[in-house]
Amino acid sequence: MTIRDQKFPLIDRIPVRNVIVSVFYKDGLDTFIPGILKYCDARFISTGGTYTELKRILGDAAGLRLLDVAQVTRIPEMEGGLVKTLHPKVHAGILGERKNPAHQRYIDETIGGFYVDMMVGNLYPFERVVADIEAGKVNPRTGEPFNFESARGNVDIGGPTMLRGAAKNFMGCAVVVSPSDYDMILDELKANEGRTTFDTRFALARKVFEMTAAYDAAIARFWEGKSPADLRKIYSFSEE
Repeated sequence: MTIRDQKFPLIDRIPVRNVIVSVFYKDGLDTFIPGILKYCDARFISTGGTYTELKRILGDAAGLRLLDVAQVTRIPEMEGGLVKTLHPKVHAGILGERKNPAHQRYIDETIGGFYVDMMVGNLYPFERVVADIEAGKVNPRTGEPFNFESARGNVDIGGPTMLRGAAKNFMGCAVVVSPSDYDMILDELKANEGRTTFDTRFALARKVFEMTAAYDAAIARFWEGKSPADLRKIYSFSEE
């Protein structure tokens, strides 16, 4: 079985109304988020520390402009934040084809969702944690040296999934992974009445695949050479 090609006409300029923001590095949000609102009638969907930061930035407007992702999915996140955004309401909104009547019905009627117009994200600092392990640094939260488990916990799952989905469907969703692009995006929105263009969405998508490829390569390098015997020194086991 092969995945079918795009069947329906594309929209060149897409208004930005629903924006998912999920970032570890929050530099630039202070100006980027208000900048989006200057040109777009947008609302933001977020989680965890990003939600807290957006609530601070939005101030009194947060009540109208900000949703926790659990308000969208109607499912609380798993303990430890392991499962938050892995949900059809999130990913159908990112991947749905705008002019596809079947996708529109699925989003409207089956899941009660909406299209996601922009995804702003970056990933857990896996390489930074590996550097801390190699330098013998101590985790300030636990008082113990950073180790394999510290790195494993920083393998991002939800972030790459959303970013790759948005990059795959650049035809319908703008994906922003670098704060260095924030000013360019705002210029785009200003010039296009709060819309992103096909050309810009395509250019942004390439950056996602470059970033996630480098991220996965760093994880693979770290795993290489590790053995079960090494890991048994840091984990405890039960009989079942």
